[in-house]
Amino acid sequence: MIRINLDVEMARKKISLGQLAEEINITNSNLSILKTGKAKAIRFSTLDAICKALNCQPGDILEYIEDESTNN
Repeated sequence: MIRINLDVEMARKKISLGQLAEEINITNSNLSILKTGKAKAIRFSTLDAICKALNCQPGDILEYIEDESTNN
């Protein structure tokens, strides 16, 4: 499973959803879907824009968590 930590990184940088959406030229609703972990995919261009805006690495936003059910 991939966990989205965008909300954590935004809080660290003290930037609102609206500010980030405007800076990376994406709708608030699409950024909200990503922030809440409801997105099924992310474009590399969007990830690139987010990382530039927040001055972070993709690993700061995306985290792999092993699904315990696959270990059995």
